[in-house]
Amino acid sequence: MPELPEVEVVRAGLAPAVTGATVLGVTVLDERALTRHSGDGAHFEAALTGRRILGAARRGKFLWLPLDDAVPGETRADAVVGHLGMSGQLLLRAPGAAVERHERVRLDVSHPVHGEVAVVFADQRTFGSLALDRLVPTSDDAAGGLGWAEASVPSQVSHIARDPLDPAFSEAAFRSALARKDSAIKRVLLDQTVLSGVGNIYADEALWAARVHPETPARALSTRAANRLLAEVRHVLEKALAEGGTSFDAQYVNVNGQAGYFAHSLTAYGRTGEPCPRCGRPIVRVSFTNRSSHFCPTCQRRR
Repeated sequence: MPELPEVEVVRAGLAPAVTGATVLGVTVLDERALTRHSGDGAHFEAALTGRRILGAARRGKFLWLPLDDAVPGETRADAVVGHLGMSGQLLLRAPGAAVERHERVRLDVSHPVHGEVAVVFADQRTFGSLALDRLVPTSDDAAGGLGWAEASVPSQVSHIARDPLDPAFSEAAFRSALARKDSAIKRVLLDQTVLSGVGNIYADEALWAARVHPETPARALSTRAANRLLAEVRHVLEKALAEGGTSFDAQYVNVNGQAGYFAHSLTAYGRTGEPCPRCGRPIVRVSFTNRSSHFCPTCQRRR
């Protein structure tokens, strides 16, 4: 599943092409892409056509395109909310471009500087989604997310915690949350209500870098260890972002269809049986709630 770096790469690619653009038309090819939308495809098309996009924003693994005011008398929707699911892609294509493989929804937009462009939502496994949603006030009165300065967030995203790269992320609140959790630290890192954007790949990488066993109870971490882990989470996310995210196959690409190359920098995830880059002992893989954890049993001893 795309995690924070992959989704941020997509957001950053969309922003210059859609900010200030007007939606000329919407084509819904598969309504399974609208599972989070309260209406059908026809409603989605009609309610979005003619609206102006104000930007491209992200919190954790969620994206949204804030919209200008709705037409008087119509049901108001403040943003298009997107989640890439397992294999979702948001691609920029020339107007009139051929339908993409696994294309579900297309927005034809006109930008005052860049002209017309097609924003294509493609999704092989159909776990991703788009929806029109209302913006609600943030609980901490800070900006809703990266790329959106207003203190508002889509209602479907309001339960998601801030991510570690968000300027409004609270380190004190994170440490406090860990102190209250008996769950394994990896499980807590994957809990999007504690911190968002971190999935299986980057949790394994951060835990390896911080020398923390994934099954360590969260509350057992000292303040120093919690701070070190948070620093490593941020470091691995920033490094992955700089390298365009992690692409294991053609499903994880930026808006131009290009793959990231952070997979070449992974130290633990997916390296079962390979030597630990730190001590040389083999990396192991263990089952973890329908996922897998990769770690070094020598460097990451459970204490």
